[in-house]
Formats: sequence, C-alpha cells, structure tokens
Amino acid sequence: MRVKLKDIEFSSPLLTASGTYGYGHEVRDMADVNQWGGIITKSVTRHPREGNPPPRIAETRSGMINSIGLANLGVEKYCNEIIPFLNELQTKVIINIAGSAMKDYLETMEMLESKNGKHVGYEINISCPNVKEGGIEFGVNCEMTEQLTIEMRKRTDKLLIMKLSPNVTRIEDIAQAAESGGADAVSAINTVVGMAIDLKTRKPKLNTTFGGLSGPAIKPIAIANVHKVFKAVNIPIIGIGGIATAKDVVEFLLAGATMVQIGTMNYQNPNLGVQLKEELSEYYSQNEIEKTEDLIGKVEYHSN
Repeated sequence: MRVKLKDIEFSSPLLTASGTYGYGHEVRDMADVNQWGGIITKSVTRHPREGNPPPRIAETRSGMINSIGLANLGVEKYCNEIIPFLNELQTKVIINIAGSAMKDYLETMEMLESKNGKHVGYEINISCPNVKEGGIEFGVNCEMTEQLTIEMRKRTDKLLIMKLSPNVTRIEDIAQAAESGGADAVSAINTVVGMAIDLKTRKPKLNTTFGGLSGPAIKPIAIANVHKVFKAVNIPIIGIGGIATAKDVVEFLLAGATMVQIGTMNYQNPNLGVQLKEELSEYYSQNEIEKTEDLIGKVEYHSN
C-alpha cells in the first residue's frame, strides 16, 4: 500500500485534507494521527487572520459549505508553536501555504524553510474560493500559476504540490502551468462554489453569501477533474473530494490519482484514516492488488 511522491515514501495513499484536521494536535485525544500516510496542516499565511465573520459553516444534504476565510495563527507563531509539535509526529507532514499576494506566499515559505522542520513538503493553496482577495486569482490564471510555482520552486527542494480549483474553465491547463513551473505534484480538487438560503430569514446561510462546497456531493466532479488532469500532465495527482469509503479511494486511484486526501468526513469520524487503511488493505487482498501503482489510472473505457 506504500506510495512514493518524488523521493518520499508514504505508508499509505491516505492523507488528511488541509483545514479538516487542524494542525494535528487538536484531534490527538480522539485519533492516532500517525496512522495516516501523512497529514496536510491547515493553511498558514504570512500574517495572522481571523477569517470571515460568522455564520461561516452550513450543512448541506451531502456535505457542507464553508467560508472560514483561512483563519490561522500567522507564520511567525506557526514556526514557534506548531512546528515543534509537527516535528514529533511519526507520520509525514505537509504544510499548506496560502496568501493574498506573491510576496505573502514567498515570505511565508522562506520563514518555514528557515526553521529546518521535519515536514516533507508544501501544498500551495492557489484555489480557495472562500477568500475575498488573493489566492483564487492565481488558481484561475495559467501565467500566474506558473510564475508562483517557479518562485516557490526556487525556495525549496522539498515536495511542492499546487492545489487546484475546480472553478475554472479548463483545470488541465492550470495543472500544466503548475507542471511547467516545477511542481512535483498537483492536488485536485478544492471546494466547489456553493450557496444555501435560510427559508425563514430568506438570508444566505453564510455571512459571505457564497462558500466552498465539500463532502460526498462533489465526488463525481472531483473524479472527473482528476481524470482530466491525469490525461494532461506527467506528475502525480492527489485526489480530493467526498471520500468516505475505501471504494471511493479506489475510484480516485483508477481515475489517475496517486494519493488521496480525506476532508469533510473527518468531522464525522476523526479515526476515519485508520478505518480506511484497514478497508483498503482488505480490498487489495480480495482483488489481488499487490501495490497501489497497479490501480493508478487503470480505468477501462467502454468499447463502442
């Protein structure tokens, strides 16, 4: 079940999605963080952010909509308070970076690099739809995506993953821009723009009106986007979107993902990573799958 990204070996293809597992220490009394193939921390930005005003989470029939707004400690506190904890984990750690301008991204990475932490890489959030300024602009523009990737690549030899938005015309073009800029992998997809209305007040359920839809509702969209990207690039893809079972994981692998991230369903079951690891191992045994690579991109088309 082990998989490799770049020259890094992960114990399984299962990662936590950024923002759904905090920094890892928030769930340590409820789950064994080290059972995951790796954890991707919630986003860190150059300066502290309070995020958007409430209400900023709304449940939907098959998921949730959020407009948290990247609330976080800021990179200085992150380096002093979070990295020492992350260094103690036995699993692989990937730090998610967000920003509202090129300078913010670069300074944040430079400060993290200076700490010589044990984290193995970075996921760059260029696609978060719940922030009023910044990130989304990088993620919808090929030139800006490539330029940001180039600049981030100059600043680290660690694993570099660019996180893609589905809210674009052609996600494969953005993926190719990230690949051209030197990304080691891409992750897809971030949340889909959504909206919900309270029928009693006739007001949006989120203060920001729109938010990011995640959970099982977006799984078919995510799988389609992963497969489009798989056919367009030669770097690994980390699939994200609505994963709740081992069969969901296998579906993403068949579509072209090398690894997957589990997000929204962690709120329901913080120990889901352990459960999925067992279920996936059982699926491999029952179907005589020797290694994860035997599934990646192996979807078979109908012959018409």
